[in-house]
Parts: sequence; structure tokens; C-alpha cells
Amino acid sequence: MRNLRTTLARRAHPDPMRRYDALPPDLRAWLQDAALPWSATSALRLWTRALAVSPADPARFLAAAEARSIARDAARIWGKDHPSISNRSTT
Repeated sequence: MRNLRTTLARRAHPDPMRRYDALPPDLRAWLQDAALPWSATSALRLWTRALAVSPADPARFLAAAEARSIARDAARIWGKDHPSISNRSTT
């Protein structure tokens, strides 16, 4: 019996591993060393943008996007003085 009163969103794709297996090999290779647990959907969206902006080196674009995400989360979770936040001023 399903819980019809849940507020949780349904999975957009019923088989996440099949979705991951369908990713381009270079993107899957990058995801293996990624610091964040990217979903196949968001990784593919970012990969598409990376190819449009930097077709010669999409991995660099992905790494920069991940670093920005980590810095944003670090500021929110651990405070503005966390070492991963590089845009703070030194006095």
C-alpha cells in the first residue's frame, strides 16, 4: 500500500543505475573522483553546460562548479571562516 499523503517527490527515473550507465564515459570518470554525490540528472545537466562553455576541458568546468558548491555549503554549514571559502578577505 502506498502512502498517498507523502510530500516526497517521486523519482524522476525509476532506475538510477541505468541512468548513470547511460552517461558519457568521460563524465562517469569524473564522477568517480567527485567530492559531492552528484545525481546522474544533475551531472548530465552540468556536463552539457560544460561542453557548451569549455568544450576542450569540460572536467575543469565541472571541478570549478563543484568547488563553488562546496564553498557555498561550507559557509552555510560551518560558517564564513571555513578554510574552503577562498573569497574572504584577509586582514
